[in-house]
Amino acid sequence: MNFPLSFSFKLLALASQIYIRDTNGNLLGYVKQKMFKLKEDINIFADEKQTQMLFNIKADRMIDWSANYSFTDARGSFLGSIKRQGMRSIWKASYDIFDSSGNQVYKITEENGWVKFGDALFGEIPIVGILSGYVFNPTYLLSRLDGTVVARLKKQPAMFEGKFILENQTQISTEEETRIVLGFLMMMLLERRRG
Repeated sequence: MNFPLSFSFKLLALASQIYIRDTNGNLLGYVKQKMFKLKEDINIFADEKQTQMLFNIKADRMIDWSANYSFTDARGSFLGSIKRQGMRSIWKASYDIFDSSGNQVYKITEENGWVKFGDALFGEIPIVGILSGYVFNPTYLLSRLDGTVVARLKKQPAMFEGKFILENQTQISTEEETRIVLGFLMMMLLERRRG
């Protein structure tokens, strides 16, 4: 993958549609989230027409603070998973990413919990609240268990769409890239619901 990658989605759409593009603007993945699903089951396609499925992310239970979301490829091979750290994620987003053997390999943490708090507070102010997307832009760090930062996801200022840039901070394998992108994708979908 040619980093940095960009993730973009419309904020006012009924069903979430996410586009993943590389640094040259090439489409790497397209997601159209199903509405009214109690148990997440998300397909990632190579194109907008949804003709070629690349990956699937599926929850192990209905909506829950600590659900585990499994990643599989188009053939159904298990690639890994992501799990939110329930109560710890109330103040600052905190997630664990596991490899295909079930071993924790990464953790995602929100850099500053005050940004989410400010965004939620500012967003409640009538009329002025629509500008919160320009003012409050959280950053998420993905690190190995030894604390080495591997990737950084930063929300970009935008009015009617969500834009995020994912930058790698060190060399990673193709398998790791896939696991990291799928982990951040699921995290964005969950965090977007929380504000």
